[in-house]
Amino acid sequence: VAKDDASLYWIGTAGGGLLKTTNNGIDYEFQFQTESTSAIGDVQVSPSDSDLLWVGTGEANPRNSVSWGDGVYRSEDGGGSWTHMGLEATRHVGRILIHPEDPNVVYVAGGGGLWGANEERGVFRTEDGGDTWEKVLYISPLTGVVDMAMDPRDPNLLYAKAFQRERRTWSFLGGGPESGISRSTDGGDTLVRLANGLPEGVAGKM
Repeated sequence: VAKDDASLYWIGTAGGGLLKTTNNGIDYEFQFQTESTSAIGDVQVSPSDSDLLWVGTGEANPRNSVSWGDGVYRSEDGGGSWTHMGLEATRHVGRILIHPEDPNVVYVAGGGGLWGANEERGVFRTEDGGDTWEKVLYISPLTGVVDMAMDPRDPNLLYAKAFQRERRTWSFLGGGPESGISRSTDGGDTLVRLANGLPEGVAGKM
């Protein structure tokens, strides 16, 4: 939702692309028409600039059937045009967070490929608007991050939810001991897994 206009917002769909409305849902316009994927995991509008948008591709809730993506995109003109900003192998982006005061600082929750192990999983951070990325949280080749949250009062306070998963032709691994919640109090420089009071052992998607 745009900061200064609640009737202007975008909707990302699992396999049907990205839609924009300027009149609170009476009419919708399809965006993201010429990109290589129509699977949207998340779309976020910068709190400091309603023309600045980020889209993470790849269905964020995969089960038996799933549409994957090819990383993240940025628009600086309200969705009129898009620039691919990398992270292709994350496959499924569950959440994007944009710093409320510095739009160059962006966090991406990368789920990774569903059908096998890969390294492009975890929390990725850019401090230069997507020109370069740093993986600030990595757990294993089978465990990605599927969601994140930022404290609206303190953008340095972050939470990241990890999910151990793998889709096989004969079964679906939908959880494991590596699933869990991590917290950062320094804007992602360090993320520490939370344990006190939380269930132990195998965990699923949280």
